[in-house]
Amino acid sequence: MAESGRGEAAPGRDAPYARYALGEAYDEMFARDGSVRPHYAALDARLRTLPPDDLARRQQACEQSFLHQGITFTVYSDSQATERIIPTDLLPRIVPAAEWERVERGLKQRITALNLFLRDIYGEGRVLKDGIVPRAMILGSKHYRREMRGLAVPHGAYVNVCGTDLVRNEAGNFVVLEDNLRVPSGVSYMLANRDVVRRAFPNVFRAARVKPIEHYPGELLATLKALVPFQEDVSIAVLTPGVFNSAFFEHAFLARQMGVELVEGRDLLINDNVVYARTTSGLKRIDVIYRRVDDDFVDPLIFREGSSLGVPGLFNAYRAGNVVIANALGTGVADDKAVYAYVPRLIRYYLSEEPILDNVQTYLCREEKSLGYVLANLDKLVVKAVGESGGYGMLVGMHASKAEREEFALKLKADPENYIAQPTIQLSTAPTFVDGGVEARHVDLRPFILTGEETRIVPGGLTRVALKKGSLVVNSSQGGGSKDTWVLSN
Repeated sequence: MAESGRGEAAPGRDAPYARYALGEAYDEMFARDGSVRPHYAALDARLRTLPPDDLARRQQACEQSFLHQGITFTVYSDSQATERIIPTDLLPRIVPAAEWERVERGLKQRITALNLFLRDIYGEGRVLKDGIVPRAMILGSKHYRREMRGLAVPHGAYVNVCGTDLVRNEAGNFVVLEDNLRVPSGVSYMLANRDVVRRAFPNVFRAARVKPIEHYPGELLATLKALVPFQEDVSIAVLTPGVFNSAFFEHAFLARQMGVELVEGRDLLINDNVVYARTTSGLKRIDVIYRRVDDDFVDPLIFREGSSLGVPGLFNAYRAGNVVIANALGTGVADDKAVYAYVPRLIRYYLSEEPILDNVQTYLCREEKSLGYVLANLDKLVVKAVGESGGYGMLVGMHASKAEREEFALKLKADPENYIAQPTIQLSTAPTFVDGGVEARHVDLRPFILTGEETRIVPGGLTRVALKKGSLVVNSSQGGGSKDTWVLSN
């Protein structure tokens, strides 16, 4: 087994850990001295009894299950779109109960502050008047929707479904990498991973007393129903861009699990500011739309002209109060990566509390001093475009060539307000089955927060894993995969 970069003892050389190397990062399973962390003891004991061929068969069974269920996503390039099976790993990521309790409290605190922020900037604008965040940064954001000014949303919950990305730092503490407040995806993969991994390790799963996540679709349905004043006969639809969208499987899965309509823009029509779906039995009024379509495409009469993904007149029906849209339009201004840097201040401002979960240190390239530092240290930083997601528009300096860094520096100088930078965090590593053995791979965690009349968090989330050795990029669109996340009961 390779020794760690700093010389710490690595796990024993016996199978299946012959290639497991501890590095600079915090490891989920092994302490620095190579001992197994207590919450991984049962899984470790089981892995040591299984021959590599048995593990390989179980991994293959997981992949076959995904294939048969059609659990895919689409990777878009300049020349083609390729549909792929979501890579999944049969080894779960395990989180102790006490750690999860802190994560849950921190996420609830964060989403409360973000919803208050959105209510403020589309209302009185106190946070701008008080100079807590720069007015020009908010009003100049491409995700700020002036059309939302003065438009009340149910329970003040602009963000009904949030996926916040967490990472562990080198000290082992969970910190927030970014918030996803527009149309966050991945929950169907979270549920699918649970299904296959529970079958791969049934005895270990039962003995571990893992908290359930299977009730997520029911929790989502309850959240959406609570957005209207009546609770009986609430008609809900999931609005999808269509079968060619990268997350279409998830849209169809959630609609099926909730027992609601799955619609495209062409399936909806507006009459007298009321939304109807065309069904085989005639027109059906829709009260709540869970949209998986970006703001720009929701209504071609208001936003992007010519969009065929949305519904002409939908925004007027929304503004008239005849339909609820979740998430509300304009939420993207709060998950702008520049606004991210201000979230700790927003928590203090709105809640008079200290943040439970810290941010990653962030440099705003719009600030001259920060820009100078970033340009001088591109080889040590991760630079991200503020309005992008999915791993696009970013530079991982330590893995980029000199030519790539020089090219990116030109982009920074030309449009500094479009970029932020963060130190390269050695995302924690977790055991992953690779080429017949168990190796360390970098992971993050995306829990899902539901907010309506109340805030609900299903115990777990989507653990994304960088399958390429040494890679820190976990996005499926960039070659990453996923794992089941076990939150223990005690």
